[in-house]
Amino acid sequence: MQLPIWNSAGETVDTIEVSESLFDVPMNQALVHQVAVAHMANARQGTSATKTRGMVSGGGAKPWKQKHTGRARQGSNRAPQWRGGGIVFGPHPRDYSQRIPKKMNRGAIRCVLSEKARDEKLLVINEFQLSQAKTREMKQLLANLGITTPALIVTHIPQMDVILSARNIGRVKTIPAAQLNALDMLNYDRVIMTAEAVRRAEELWAAVATEAVAEAPGQGGS
Repeated sequence: MQLPIWNSAGETVDTIEVSESLFDVPMNQALVHQVAVAHMANARQGTSATKTRGMVSGGGAKPWKQKHTGRARQGSNRAPQWRGGGIVFGPHPRDYSQRIPKKMNRGAIRCVLSEKARDEKLLVINEFQLSQAKTREMKQLLANLGITTPALIVTHIPQMDVILSARNIGRVKTIPAAQLNALDMLNYDRVIMTAEAVRRAEELWAAVATEAVAEAPGQGGS
């Protein structure tokens, strides 16, 4: 499978042969959904907290005597129905994290990358040629590439000039190839990868896919 390579001026300069086990995999919506939900759950802090009637201060004395007042009997002015009272069934600190099996995570990455490639929303660039780390430099580069929608920039390793140039642009995020994940690719319409990032992604994900196929039951000889 071949993909065109673009330069910073928005011109096609070459093609790159990519692994079909990474960029031409059928979409599995159930898998991608489950992994995306797990990523969002893992991002939750789980620090919301409320106080029950046993935690709020005050309420030691009975507001009024039990009988002959004409009012409803009350045992504490920190009961839930009182202002300043405790909260019933309120949130408490908890851990929302979910475990994502490695094979599921890798499978979701392959599915989303392949879908981006099929929809022509994956763009491979030879390198980011920036004269200086300036926001206007990155804006001009994105304009040359015709990027007007949210974009995810993937580099081989963290590149400070790219990070500094893109960090003040809304709807643009930069990550290294090793941190590529299904949720980020779903949140951003276009994915821009350097040629080196493509090779790095193949090292991380495509080789695993090949090994999984080779080890699948019934695939080998007797």
